[in-house]
Amino acid sequence: MSGHNKWSTIKHKKGAVDAKRGKIFSKLIKEIAIAARVGGGDPDGNPRLRTAVNAARAANMPKDNVDRAIKRGTGEIAGVSYEEVVYEGYGPGGVAVLVEALTDNKNRTVAEIRHIFDKYNGNLGESGCVAWIFQKKGLIVIPAAQLHEDEVMELALEAGAQDVSHEGDTFEITTEPSDLETVRKAIEDKGWKIELAEITMVPQNNVKLEGKKAEQMLKMMDTLDDHDDLQKVFANFDISDEEMEKISA
Repeated sequence: MSGHNKWSTIKHKKGAVDAKRGKIFSKLIKEIAIAARVGGGDPDGNPRLRTAVNAARAANMPKDNVDRAIKRGTGEIAGVSYEEVVYEGYGPGGVAVLVEALTDNKNRTVAEIRHIFDKYNGNLGESGCVAWIFQKKGLIVIPAAQLHEDEVMELALEAGAQDVSHEGDTFEITTEPSDLETVRKAIEDKGWKIELAEITMVPQNNVKLEGKKAEQMLKMMDTLDDHDDLQKVFANFDISDEEMEKISA
């Protein structure tokens, strides 16, 4: 599986642990606030905010937390002002890594991110060094149990999806970013469970990793993902299921 899908699956499985540490809520609150600041506080007229609010609901965030985050973003109540920053670089084996962050101190954050890259045999690069490898897409993941691929394909494509793939015990549906919410709603209206619905960055090519480099890459991704300022981390690594089992053993 490609890096972005593999990592989305890994993160989903460890999501309950992250939630206990407060990581998911903290990152969602930042995203809701910045989305409201940039596009306004009405989710119906702000697709980015709508996606963030839906993600918060999926994570069982209390409605009061969501409302406060929106009001902080629109300036109705005081709060920390965050700035959007994108970092680019390379991981073990020359893997392209793209990091999206929200920070109130760029100097601190870039120093910490550079340290993580260095620690796992990677290096932080200049703006634009790997961004060209990725395309922004919508990604929806639903359980495959009791669903037929033809039925999922028909519903998704009619709703505006670009592609549907059967990955293990899930279906992964790819959309244009602007169509994510339309396709998500069509799936919800059908009564199917959604495990993940987010805007992601899809790599146009992949780097196959094995052994120590594969293990370093996963540790690097986990450390980056655990950083308070980082919202999303994307990479174009390709690690086989057999290799994943060896690393997990």
